[in-house]
Amino acid sequence: MNRYFLAIIGGGPAGYTAAEKASKAGKEVILFEQNALGGTCLNVGCIPTKSLLYGAKQYYNATHAAKYGVTAENVAFDYAAMQKRKTIVVRKLVAGIKQRLNNEYCTVISGTAAVACRTDEFVSITCNGETYEAENLLICTGSTNFVPPIPGIKDNPVVWDSTDALAATELPKSMIIIGGGVIGMEFATLYHELGVHVTVIEALPNILPNLDQDVVAVLLDKYRKAGINILTSTKVESLDGGKVTANGEVYEAEKVLVSVGRRANLQGLEALNDLELNRGAIVIDDFCKTNLPNVYACGDVTGKIMLAHVAARQAEVMVGRLLKQIPLQRIAYNAIPSVVYTNPEIATVGITEQQAESMSIPVEVHKLPMTFSGRFMAENEGETGLCKMIVDAKNHSILGVHCIGNPCSEFISAASFAVRNGYTVPEMQQVVFPHPTVSEILHEIL
Repeated sequence: MNRYFLAIIGGGPAGYTAAEKASKAGKEVILFEQNALGGTCLNVGCIPTKSLLYGAKQYYNATHAAKYGVTAENVAFDYAAMQKRKTIVVRKLVAGIKQRLNNEYCTVISGTAAVACRTDEFVSITCNGETYEAENLLICTGSTNFVPPIPGIKDNPVVWDSTDALAATELPKSMIIIGGGVIGMEFATLYHELGVHVTVIEALPNILPNLDQDVVAVLLDKYRKAGINILTSTKVESLDGGKVTANGEVYEAEKVLVSVGRRANLQGLEALNDLELNRGAIVIDDFCKTNLPNVYACGDVTGKIMLAHVAARQAEVMVGRLLKQIPLQRIAYNAIPSVVYTNPEIATVGITEQQAESMSIPVEVHKLPMTFSGRFMAENEGETGLCKMIVDAKNHSILGVHCIGNPCSEFISAASFAVRNGYTVPEMQQVVFPHPTVSEILHEIL
């Protein structure tokens, strides 16, 4: 039996990144994926969602073109065509990943893998009736949609999760979204811009509760004025078909989308009964090593930050450690950028004002409307937006940046550099931004 240097369970961003990096270094790698390469992000998450959202944005822009002096008549959309385009985009990207792994040192197995046994010398894995051995194991099994134990939600034909929603070729006339987090608000954007009547029900006092609440308030105000019914501090009690009872009131829609979060997927790992877990996720150190000597974990299954770019970076660090590459770099979890693809979009990095307060960190808060950028004014008629910077009051280092306004996702990386490298305000003031760009707001705010 051929023994591999590294076995990887899961072909998402963490899995295929690790496989590519290790195999290019001349190490024998075997990768197991039960569905399609690319994982949730590429196949039923980030990419298909953004493909549909971009289509919806094009329709929205066409129907609101008059404010830019453009007349567009008889504007219509074809949702089936949007879905077809989404599928083509996904297929091309999956093919690209296959090409990246096409080398003599990497073996890709399609099937459901399970750990059979483990010693400190090797790990044994079964898949499709065959057994494989490797010196090291990387677990990248991702996460699955969490279904809350609400009466009437299970086996309800009108209830969708995000995968169901992305597969549908027809739009419902009305939609109730349970959960006002990132996934819920992105789907609220998609459906609303395509004419679906949307109600969002969130149990917590605010939608997008982990984001800066001044930024969230801008989105909340716009969406409520636009006609999205957003209910906060509202707990769903039961479902009866499309009838949702929440806080004693009944709301009804053609479809109900459940988006209340995701949970680490530990399927196939039962043989690792001494693997350390915390709240249902695998515990790892700074280099993605578990408590077992030759077992590593990256991505959603670690429960740290469930974002594709975090998973990929974890994989880079993990393989670098395994190959004893110098320098050994840790992951700067304090400087991970994230984006919510609403309209306008939200981009954020570092701590929020609320988090600084909870950690007793004295800070200075800088706020500025995005309209201080000439480019923003030229391209976002009727929008105000907001840029907010959190600065350490003692050493004046930049701790966080939070923006709402298009296209802030395209320049949040600049703020990430500042947070990652501990830039102070005087240092950031020396950075020259091109004019006119919306990114200039990062200079104007100082």
